[in-house]
Amino acid sequence: MDPQFGDYPNHDLAGYPHRGARRRQDIDAVWIDEDEPDLGPAGAKGIGEVGIVGTAAAIASAVYHATGIRVRDLPIRLDKLLRRNP
Repeated sequence: MDPQFGDYPNHDLAGYPHRGARRRQDIDAVWIDEDEPDLGPAGAKGIGEVGIVGTAAAIASAVYHATGIRVRDLPIRLDKLLRRNP
């Protein structure tokens, strides 16, 4: 955030600084020791999904507020917006 104006300094991803592959931090994969027999044959368990559950709904809501067109199926693409009338 801009300390003087309290706004975002970059209004698009083109000017947003991001880490390249050489500057990224190490990523650790951690096993959670719990016995859950209903996980399936691979035994994989995801723990990060809870944080992104509302993301698609928030984006769909933002598209609706910007265009007046409600898209109820994913992915939200331009062709879906162009063929629907508000």
